[in-house]
Amino acid sequence: MSSVDSQQRVLSGMRPTGKLHLGHYHGVLKNWVKLQHEFECFFFVADWHALTTNYDDPSGIEQSVWDMVIDWLAAGVNPGSSTMFIQSQVPEHAELHLLLSMITPLGWLERVPTFKDQQEKLREKDLATYGFLGYPLLQSADILVYRAGKVPVGADQVSHVEITREIARRFNHIYGREPGFEEQAEGAIVKMGKKNAKLYRNLKRRYQEEGDMDALETARALLKEQQNISLGDRERLYGYIEGGGKVILPEPQPLLTPESKLPGLDGQKMSKSYNNYIGLREEPDSVAQKVRTMQTDPQRVRRTDAGEPEKCPVWGMHKIYSDADTQEWVQTGCRSAGIGCLDCKKPLIDAIVEEQRPLHERAREYEGNPDLVHSILQEGREHARDAARDTLEEVRAAMGLHYR
Repeated sequence: MSSVDSQQRVLSGMRPTGKLHLGHYHGVLKNWVKLQHEFECFFFVADWHALTTNYDDPSGIEQSVWDMVIDWLAAGVNPGSSTMFIQSQVPEHAELHLLLSMITPLGWLERVPTFKDQQEKLREKDLATYGFLGYPLLQSADILVYRAGKVPVGADQVSHVEITREIARRFNHIYGREPGFEEQAEGAIVKMGKKNAKLYRNLKRRYQEEGDMDALETARALLKEQQNISLGDRERLYGYIEGGGKVILPEPQPLLTPESKLPGLDGQKMSKSYNNYIGLREEPDSVAQKVRTMQTDPQRVRRTDAGEPEKCPVWGMHKIYSDADTQEWVQTGCRSAGIGCLDCKKPLIDAIVEEQRPLHERAREYEGNPDLVHSILQEGREHARDAARDTLEEVRAAMGLHYR
């Protein structure tokens, strides 16, 4: 796979934590459904990552995997448009993780912001393990084994993509400068023909001397169009323009996703740990009960008290689920005490139940046919392994591990 083509490949995963909630739906799954029609998408269940913090009690992982995958399918993630698989069923993740561990400085792992943050949050657990220290490297292997050019993340996860870029850069620097690299690169330029060779050299000069990013992008497009050079030459020329060696592991780019603005039932971020969530496939009666008992503006003690929507978690949900007319009705009615809190919650309940209706219908199909879910993951595993094997072949050869 060429570095240019990698920009059309997306990789994303989730730890199996069981059934998902509406925060996952609005923050991740709706984006996945959109991306699967724009890119070549690989979506995986990160079950090895679950063991980094729950190694002492893995009993719930298997059931959590099936529950979560059914939620993906219910949300509209389509096995015909994307590749879904379980991480531990593609052993190439582990092999690349091991090989990358040979070149990754310890300090890089220790400085990942979430490393100390998670240690603080999970003080009750013994996280003085290599698995926990090395989980950012495993994440990097997850991305690099598919040579994914784009990784959808929130702003707080960009550091994980950045360390992946650094590791790919270090790997390419160590192993990409094969003997006679410059001579082979110059020979590849000649193969492009006089006109394209001249254009490539000009773009290379503009990027290396002036830092012109447009020149780099134009050069990538130029290389992608070349029919008379090999894939290996294309990778050499891609690395040559950046002043490095052959690109074996392309550097991924973060694909920033808008943060989910759906609040939990108490106004905080929706989370199972806060017990303030509505399940992705919650039963309608349960949805109604949870919304009816939501906290509201504390100033509205009596029905006749005026309120302020901006101080009320219910308003946060209306901003996601209600149209402009309903939002105006809420704003006016709350501030004038023209409507009560239960009145305000009624259209919200109806909107959530209506949104979940097709999710329930799709989920029933898969819950009643577990063999179908297994076959989807089996097919996804085979496709993922094919892509991962291609990467490992090049990595092994670059590291001197390619035996005949």
